[in-house]
Amino acid sequence: MARYTGPKTRIARKFGEAIFGADKSFEKRKYAPGQHGNNRRRKTSEYGVMLAEKQKAKYTYGVLENQFRNMFDKASRESGITGVNLLQALESRLDNVVFRLGLATTRAAARQLVSHRHITVDGKVLNIPSYQVKPGQIVGVRERSKSLEVIADSLAGFNHAKYAWIEWDEAAKAGKFLHKPEREDIPENIKEQLIVELYSK
Repeated sequence: MARYTGPKTRIARKFGEAIFGADKSFEKRKYAPGQHGNNRRRKTSEYGVMLAEKQKAKYTYGVLENQFRNMFDKASRESGITGVNLLQALESRLDNVVFRLGLATTRAAARQLVSHRHITVDGKVLNIPSYQVKPGQIVGVRERSKSLEVIADSLAGFNHAKYAWIEWDEAAKAGKFLHKPEREDIPENIKEQLIVELYSK
């Protein structure tokens, strides 16, 4: 499946946020990339602000343009607030749910677990990172993958209580997707209304 594989610290510095997770290089240089990044004072246009917000959302969740646009179109056809619908769809992706369950330290690592067939949905192995997990479904670790060191390390000390829409079963190494998260429960710093305005132009 196509995905962004370029320099992540550079992208994080562009937005001024560690959108790919903990990054020592980003912590050292939080200003924009490039020779004049620390001195740049250029004013961004209204369109540029909206475009940047969309790009930040895409990079945060690891979704490319066509897929992101399709998700937005579907969100706009659903009842409710389009921007919130979009974020809920992104949060419902299987790779993101695996990340929220603490089975991987980053969404990229979660995507790899799914692609390599280590993850199950309702007991069946599923290797489609973009799969939309539905309320009531159980996402877990394949039996023969439960001893993987990378999963154990990621789970060590992870606080599952911080995500109210997921119920974790430590013994089964699985989590139940209770419902789509409310906007106030989604921790990502994304101004979804700017994305809606961008696509409405």
